Amino acid sequence: MLEARNITVKYGTRVAVKNVSLVLNAHEVTAIIGPNGAGKSTLLRTLNAGISPAAGEVLLDGDPLTSYSRRAIAKRISVVAQEAELRFPITVFEFILGGRYAWSTSSAWGWETARDVEVARTVLRETELEQFGDRLMTELSGGERQRAVLARALATEASILLLDEPTANLDLAHQAMILALVRKRCDSLATSALVITHDINLAAEFSDHVVLMKDAGSIAYGTPREVLTPELLRKAFDVRVLVDAHPVSGAPRITPVHQSLS
Repeated sequence: MLEARNITVKYGTRVAVKNVSLVLNAHEVTAIIGPNGAGKSTLLRTLNAGISPAAGEVLLDGDPLTSYSRRAIAKRISVVAQEAELRFPITVFEFILGGRYAWSTSSAWGWETARDVEVARTVLRETELEQFGDRLMTELSGGERQRAVLARALATEASILLLDEPTANLDLAHQAMILALVRKRCDSLATSALVITHDINLAAEFSDHVVLMKDAGSIAYGTPREVLTPELLRKAFDVRVLVDAHPVSGAPRITPVHQSLS
């Protein structure tokens, strides 16, 4: 559905992403992990045409992403950024309903249809925000606001989700709920998701593929079992880890090992 071919991105003379390739397929979750400054967020923005690559190309259904209009991209690709800017106070429901704008056929106020309202109410319920629908976004806690941002992305009904740390500020229960919801979307609706996360164990549990980045490049790309090895994780993060199997799911489980241990 979405493919990056040998993407390189520069800020002036500084290389932020170097020769990275990946493919996002329907029904799959791909996680990007790596230390701060590895180029993860820059890569995500490039996949949404937010940044133009200095080299390489991004393809959507086999065609260059640059050949699509912004409205066409918004119908197919939805993004959850690290920081969601609010220029004026609106209710949670209005904020989520705004995710339907790309489907509007009118530029006037009152453009929402019964279908738009139905979708917004559904994702409000799915993200456990029903009781906050009439509350202003500026009155929410960090975790509640993060869930509202994800709900807006889900309301677009885009077939590709690009999520930059979607579980930031969330408690353990809501972290699991959000990623389970993304996983369900991919499994049942032919959606593809790219998730940037610092929680390696969540990446191991919910993803089909993992991209491990360091110093602007990809140093590994494969299944969680292929990528989440002690050797590769030490190469990326410069820390020793123990990798065993989760007792319930069997997914790789990563535990840091104190450096002084032999």
